[in-house]
This record gives sequence, C-alpha cells and structure tokens, in this order.
Amino acid sequence: MNIANKLASLTLMLISTVASAENGVTDKEILIGQFAAISGPAAQLGQRMQLGMQAYFTAINAQGGVNGRTIKLLTRDDGYEPEKTVAAVKTLILEDKVFALAGSVGTPTGLAAVPIVSEQRVPLVGMFTGAQALREPFNRYVFHVRASYFDETERIVQHLTTLGIKKIAVFYQNDAYGKAGLEGVTQALTRRQLKPVATATVERNSVDVTQSLETLVKAAPEAIVQIGAYKSCAAFIKQARAKGYGGQFFNVSFVGSRALADELGDTGQGVVISQVVPFPYAQNTPMVRDYQLRMTEAGHKDFDFTSLEGYLTARVLVEGLRRAGKNLTRDSLIAGLESMNEVNLGGFTINYSSKSHQASNFTDLTIIGRGGKFMH
Repeated sequence: MNIANKLASLTLMLISTVASAENGVTDKEILIGQFAAISGPAAQLGQRMQLGMQAYFTAINAQGGVNGRTIKLLTRDDGYEPEKTVAAVKTLILEDKVFALAGSVGTPTGLAAVPIVSEQRVPLVGMFTGAQALREPFNRYVFHVRASYFDETERIVQHLTTLGIKKIAVFYQNDAYGKAGLEGVTQALTRRQLKPVATATVERNSVDVTQSLETLVKAAPEAIVQIGAYKSCAAFIKQARAKGYGGQFFNVSFVGSRALADELGDTGQGVVISQVVPFPYAQNTPMVRDYQLRMTEAGHKDFDFTSLEGYLTARVLVEGLRRAGKNLTRDSLIAGLESMNEVNLGGFTINYSSKSHQASNFTDLTIIGRGGKFMH
C-alpha cells in the first residue's frame, strides 16, 4: 500500500472512530439515555423503570456485554414536566451524545420528546405510556414494549360490564395522559351503548382533588376508573372512602401499582389495577424468574410491575442490539428491532415489524389485597 492509500485508510478510520464516538458507540461501550421523573410526585415511576433496566444491563455487562460492548445507562430527571423533558432530551442527544433512548416515563413528556427524537433520528425504546397519540401516526424511531391505554381500558370496562356494572365514572389527569385514558374508557363504553355517568379532573403533579371528589361522589357511580399517577389517585381514594363512598376503584398501569399500594396503606384493599406486564411476584414464567434473579443479583428484593417493565424494556433493547451486529448504527438497531417478530422472551412475546412498533397487547387485572399484597 502506498503512502497516499495509507493516509486515506487512516483518515477513514479516524472519521469512523469520531462518528462512532459522536453517536454513543465506542469499541467497548454503548451509551443509552433515559429521561424520566426521578424527583417529584411521580418519582417512583422513573426510579423503578431505571432500576429494572439497570439490573438487566448489569447482568449483560457481567457476561461481556453485547457484541463485545458493555452498556452504560445515563438518566436525566425531567420531574414529569414536559418543559424539563425538552431540555433533558436535547442534552442527552446533543451534549451527552447517547446512541439511543429507553425507559422514558409519561405521555405529556413523551409528546414533548418525540419531535426531537424524530428530528435527530434517535431510536426510543420502551416508553412508559400507553397513549395512542404516541402510536399513531407510525413513527420509525419509536418502539413500544407495552400495550396501549385503549387495550387497558377495554379490559377494565369489559370486566365491569360483565359483572353488570354500568354506572362508571372517570377521574383523570388534566393533560394528554389523562385525556388518552378518558378516550379509551369512553370508546369502550360506547361500544356497549354506555357513557360515563360523570367525569372530573386533577392537575398533573397535584393532589388537590376536593372539587373532583364532590362531582363524582354526587353522581353515585358503581365504579370509578382513575387515569392519574399514584399521589393524586391515592388522595382521591382516601378522601372518597372517608366520605363513605363504597364503590369500586380501577386504575391503569401508569398509576404505579406498588407506589399506589404504599400510599394507600389499609385503604388500598380492593383497588383494581390493569397491568401490561406479567405478575412479578410469582415465578410462573422463565422471564419473571430471570427478572427476579437479576434484581436479586443487583441487591434488590422488592419486586414490582414498574421495575419489571424496565427489565423488559432493557431485554428488548439488548436483543435489538444483538441483532444489529458488530457494525452498530442507529439504522442497524432499528432493523434489528424490526426483525423481532414472534420473539418469546420466556413468557412475554414481542412482535415488531417495519410497519408496527407496538410489541405487545398483553393486559391483566390485579387487585390490592391485605397488607398491600397483590393478587390476580
């Protein structure tokens, strides 16, 4: 090889190295970013998602990583506020130069992030939200692991109406998340020639439920479906019970099941929560057994639905990275994820394609029992 060719070859190698460094990939490491609530009233959601992801990444790194590269997770706190999300996402992509994003928390925060993700062409895997607005229209860069709120609310309304319960009210967060859940409940009721007997709202990151309580209790519903985070939903349930309301409470998974049970204490018995991941407390599937093992190895024996969703998000991302191959690019990661069709992770099946980025429609119903223990 002559000097000119050697120089050209060296230049290409340098360009390749710089390009890889810029998008969060080196020969030894892959940098993944997370934006989520780590502080504030919704903090447990972000913290538990982070914990579940990190437990799996730690296990994979101990085995040598993915195609010779370990995974590093960098989390930036957005407090579950869209304005902070914009800053967090821009910092992760433009300054931290992460390769991809995973484990975000929330609908309004997700809606704030997606335009940036799309513009920068950065894959985002496993959003902790079931909002349809983040699924439609199809987005090449966004991969959902969980079922939608429409799936969850259909399951709840189906269960209630099967029991003969038709007077159903909705307590929802006054933002994109709450409205997505309200739409799901309304559509499910409409399919059965019904409609909500009353609706009332609470502001995001607030526990001021006085007016909502008055409105809904006055309507005397047999059941109230709640679309909010654990602090506001717990405040509503406690105050409603104190006023003598004896109807049933149903929540969607985003509420944060363990956090809600902890907030409610003895008041929580009988509250139902829809889930989008398998039951994390029983070793009925290889996937849950592995989740419990990885959490225990990381020093965590407090299992819950949210950290299991974080673990699942990490597993999906890692499988996509494996399929992307040694020459890792964002396009190859997208191709790797889209090749995951009918992939069984040990009791939880992933279905992606080039036309669908919703991995699962799995839903379940769980109930808070004595001592805050969950049953299903």
